[in-house]
Amino acid sequence: MKSVDNIATIFPKDLFWDVNPSKLDRQEDKDLIIPRALYATTESTFPEDISRLERLYDRAEIVEELKATKERISNKVCAMVAQRYHIKQFSRY
Repeated sequence: MKSVDNIATIFPKDLFWDVNPSKLDRQEDKDLIIPRALYATTESTFPEDISRLERLYDRAEIVEELKATKERISNKVCAMVAQRYHIKQFSRY
């Protein structure tokens, strides 16, 4: 994983509409970054969206944060993540 100084260089700024993305810390704010990166994903955009996350986090971190998040991540997104990582399907709701 590479060190990234500015999350806004990887993800669309509108995902972080309520915070300054240039001030996000990759490790300290992963509980915000990971779910937001997949919040609006679709089947067609998922491969690109998850690839961006994988530049910063390993699969265990991604799954752990998605399972614990309070963000409104759809069960369909959870299913796509589980399928990609060949793990048991999990859901948020």
